[in-house]
Amino acid sequence: MTLMGKTLTPEQLQALVERLDREARQAGEWGQVASYIPELACVDPRQFAISVCTVDGQEFHAGDAGKAFSIQSVSKVFTLALALGRHGDGLWQRVGREPSGRAFNSIVQLEVEDGIPRNPFINAGAIVTTDAVLGCNAPRDTLGEILRFLREASGDEDIHINEQVARSEHATGDRNFSLAYFLRSCGNLTNDCDRVLGTYFHHCAIEMSTAQLARATRFLCGGFEGQRMIGLERVRAINALMMTCGHYDGSGDFAYRVGFPGKSGVGGGIMAVVPNVASIAVWSPGLDRYGNSLKGTAALEGLSKATGWSVFA
Repeated sequence: MTLMGKTLTPEQLQALVERLDREARQAGEWGQVASYIPELACVDPRQFAISVCTVDGQEFHAGDAGKAFSIQSVSKVFTLALALGRHGDGLWQRVGREPSGRAFNSIVQLEVEDGIPRNPFINAGAIVTTDAVLGCNAPRDTLGEILRFLREASGDEDIHINEQVARSEHATGDRNFSLAYFLRSCGNLTNDCDRVLGTYFHHCAIEMSTAQLARATRFLCGGFEGQRMIGLERVRAINALMMTCGHYDGSGDFAYRVGFPGKSGVGGGIMAVVPNVASIAVWSPGLDRYGNSLKGTAALEGLSKATGWSVFA
């Protein structure tokens, strides 16, 4: 297999993901789970999974790659794809394309900038994006559209919403309600806050395994046959935003260490893209101080170094 970077046989790539799994499970700090969401607080942090899907259709998995987990903010990539498909560049009148430099749920920044979120991956930006996808539709129909997109992208119908997680997020989502009401006061939400946040909490509560997530991410690798879910212009836009904004305040550090566009979620998942080469998903529930998977980030760094796949190479 000759890809960007080093030449690896399928056997070598499988051996690599298995080695990364073993290294992740060695003694050391696993990070802290997202305790502010009760359903996530009880998840065992000592779990790890990694999946790699190459553009030629080969797959490589190790660890708990078949175990479903809450993808949380990773879902924002897919709602962004739908919003861009529906509204095009008009979306950027409502949400920016710059790193935030503040916490992902900052209210201060939103007030200073007159209700225009910095990017679609911080919570305020994702709430606006959800509103854009929701439009005049019923939340149930919009959630069905998001699930259909994920199922088609992954080629797997067994992708669902965890209702318990959604209810847990709703019960503890005071900060998100504050963001939504402020956005609406600035004229940047067209739907009632309850409708938007009900949809938002539910798409964040989608469960997927790394195997499913890596397959679903392949459409962002480029326009190869069978994966033209969205136009190449939108692929480039989403990858650029993942590189600069996909890991909140840790985005610069992730770009430096890993060198892939990627998006994290507080459920411990990370999706990543090596353009024209492969899509990758990792999962380990323990988080670092930025809210990104501790072991997952380390594994992606190890994968980048071993393969030479960094886009900066």
